[in-house]
Amino acid sequence: MLSLAMDARPAYIASMTTAPPMTAEELERLYVPGKKVELVRGVPVVQELPDAIHSATSLELGYHLLHFVKKHGLGTVFGQDSGFKIASDPDTVRGADVAFVSRDRMAAPPPRGYPALAPDLVAEVLSPGDRPGEVLEKVGEWLKAGARLVWVVDPDRRQVTVYRQDGSSSLLGPRDALDGEDVLSGFSLPLVEILG
Repeated sequence: MLSLAMDARPAYIASMTTAPPMTAEELERLYVPGKKVELVRGVPVVQELPDAIHSATSLELGYHLLHFVKKHGLGTVFGQDSGFKIASDPDTVRGADVAFVSRDRMAAPPPRGYPALAPDLVAEVLSPGDRPGEVLEKVGEWLKAGARLVWVVDPDRRQVTVYRQDGSSSLLGPRDALDGEDVLSGFSLPLVEILG
């Protein structure tokens, strides 16, 4: 019979240490091959790269937004590689699939690093592995940080949920159109253009 002498106290709890929260500046230097990394309250969150439908939908939406914004000189449109520092102490850096920041809030060209602001408009395109609770948490973070409009695009269901700063929301189907409301006044895009 084998006998091991062990301390009866739960040493693993007493000796457990936590790393200090990561900062946005440290995240800029972090590289995880083949992955996307966000920072949520100082903790890096590693995600898979988007699939083909996600990427094509994001690009199509970004194309239409960019065309409208450039034509009217309204500000800057960002693609899915852009992060925004939306909270500090501990830092939170979130990446939007498509985002718009008005020229009144950010000078052109945009700064290096993660702008310390929430975009005026954020579009999140769902992937098959996205969990509803995590998506809603991210929407809440964007709105709390100052985003005025968040579009959650669901390519599989062919619908978009629109969340607004005032707490209201609406569900759009394939026959409806995205509306820039007071964030991008005059912008209208039939969903069939991005969802087929």
